[in-house]
Order: sequence, then structure tokens, then C-alpha cells
Amino acid sequence: MVAPYTSDQLPEALTMEQLLEEAGDWKTLKAGETVKGEVVRADAEGVLISCGGKSEGRVAPEEMRSLSPAARQAIQIGDSIRAYVLRPDTETSLAVLSVDMARSEEGWEALERASESGEIMAGAVVGQNRGGLLVDVEGAQGFVPISHLAPVTRQAVQGSDGAAGPGVEGSVLQLKVLELDRGRNRIVLSERLAWQEIKQEQKERLLQELKEGDVRSGRVSGISSFGAFVDLGGADGLIHISELANHTVAAAEEVVQVGDELQVYVLKVDPESGRISLSLRRLQAEPWDTVAASYHEGQIVTGTVTNIAQFGAFAKLEGDLEGLIHISELSDRRVNHPHEVVHEGDVLELKIVRIDPERKRLGLSLRQASAENWGDFAPQQ
Repeated sequence: MVAPYTSDQLPEALTMEQLLEEAGDWKTLKAGETVKGEVVRADAEGVLISCGGKSEGRVAPEEMRSLSPAARQAIQIGDSIRAYVLRPDTETSLAVLSVDMARSEEGWEALERASESGEIMAGAVVGQNRGGLLVDVEGAQGFVPISHLAPVTRQAVQGSDGAAGPGVEGSVLQLKVLELDRGRNRIVLSERLAWQEIKQEQKERLLQELKEGDVRSGRVSGISSFGAFVDLGGADGLIHISELANHTVAAAEEVVQVGDELQVYVLKVDPESGRISLSLRRLQAEPWDTVAASYHEGQIVTGTVTNIAQFGAFAKLEGDLEGLIHISELSDRRVNHPHEVVHEGDVLELKIVRIDPERKRLGLSLRQASAENWGDFAPQQ
């Protein structure tokens, strides 16, 4: 520590070190720099910040707009705040500071690092226009074109029919940097690229975790002529149409719809091709396990025609049990094709003529059921 000067020392003879100690740790603020200070007053007129020594600056309310109302109200004496120096202090006036500019500077620095590393950043939606969304990324204002929104966000913005949707203001998006131009204050971001990267990482992780025989929850993400696709949380698996139910299914829509939440059985996982085969049928009760307790030969039952072939028609009974009405059992008259008698969707009264549990075969007859029904109207002797 510097020794105190004696009474015979003139002020002009003091060293700079002695003057600094006498005055305190004075800090000169410079326009354009970012400083960290302590809040010494906070009221409706703004925030007063001590930046060390005798340097103080004021942040007006209009220079804290990037903070949420709750965050502004939560500022208390003693809090540490970063601020950008708009105008340095003088002998007669306080420095003019900006929290918004400090956050913007920090945001730009973070964006530049993310642009170089490919890192994904979080951005809060603060507005939208016809071209896309305005986002706040750590205080810096950026833009996400509609073409670079993830499917779910795009639908929320445009609506399912392409018209204006409810919007997503206030939501937080995962983003990758597309373009940075500090001179033009231009920040262009992509949610779609971040979404694709995240989805690919989730898919790779899921393919490593999944095992044949697993039962997983998923959501039907699409339907095709050969089955239904189910999103398992990062990767889509396929339920082939033959694995949708224990009975014959003509179209996947008969069993599932897009958006349905399902429990599915994992049949096969191929990490190399990325293909996942699923089954809904394997988790359903096997109708043949209870057929002996529910049905017997000679019983009259109600069935719905599900499919028609050259040799007969298939009909589904209650409990997903399916049987065959052979063409010879459709009518007493000669039938060249089942379409002459029945059509898909017809609900019929049928007679069970054969049950073969070992081969899982069920024989049905429309002809014999009709004869028995007509027998009810035979003249009484």
C-alpha cells in the first residue's frame, strides 16, 4: 500500500497511484463498450447502475424492452446487470446505458459462435408477418422464413388449409444460423434444419435402443395403401396392413387414423437401413383362443362381409373372428361369382357349419341360415 503523503507535499507532487487511491477506483466508461454493474436504484424512471468506483449510469425504461415485464419488475437493488454504454459519463451527467444493446451484442457474439460450430440455438418468437417469424435470440433480433419452419410450426402459422393460423408468438424454437451480416444487421435462421438434425439424432438413438419384442407408445403419422406409419419419438416405424388386426383389413383407415396414439409391438429393427417393422395385431387378443367358449357348429351368428374372392366371401364375426362363406354356401341356386349374392359391407345372418381351431378355419353358410330362418315361417301342422 502506498504511504500517505506528508503535510509538506504539494498535491502536484502526488503520484498517479496516490491520486487513484485518494479518489477511489475511478473507472472511465467509453461509448460502445459493454460493462457489468450493480443496481443501486430501480424505479419507474429506470435503473441506476454503479459500474465501479464513482462511475454510474442510467438505463431508461425504453432501453430494457428486450426484458419481459416480469423480468423488469424483478430487478432489485444489488442485482448484477450487463449494459451497453450509449453515452459516457461526464463531470455533470451520468452515463446513458442500454440493457437491450448489451443483450443484442451478446446475442450477436453467440450467433457468430453458433454459425461457426453449427450449434443449435433457442429463439423466442416475438412477432410474425407474411414472410415468416421474428425471433429473439439472446437479445438479437432474427428472422425465420416460412420455408424454413418445421412442419408443426408452419401449420400453426398458416393453418392446415394454408390460411392464417393461430400463430406461435411466445413459443421457443430450436434454430440454426443460415445467414449473418453484422453490417446490415441481418440474421436469418432455420428451424427446419435444426428440426431435421434433432430428428436424425433421435432416430439414431432410437434405433440403438429398440429391441425386437419391445412394446412402445407412438402416434400415427401417416397412412398408405400398404399400412400405417407410427412416430415412435424421432423415428417412424411401419405397421404393414397385415399386422393391423387379426382379421383381413382392406384399408388401414378401417383400423387407425392419423394422430391416433397407439401401443405397438416391435417386430424387427434394421439399424443399417433405418427400417422399423411394427405390429398392432400382436398386442390384440387372439380370437381363436376363445372360439370354443363363444361359438359352436350349427349356431346362427351375425357377420359383416369384409372381402370377396372368386371362391367365396369372407365375413367377420364379433371379436374379430373371420370365416369363409364358400360360394356353394351362398345360395340354393347356382352362383357364378359371389358378387351376385353379397357385397363388401353387407351384414348377414350366417350359420356356423365348421370350426377347425388347429387350422384356424371357420366355415359359414348363408344358404343354410336362410333356410332355417324361412323355416320359422313354415305352416304349422
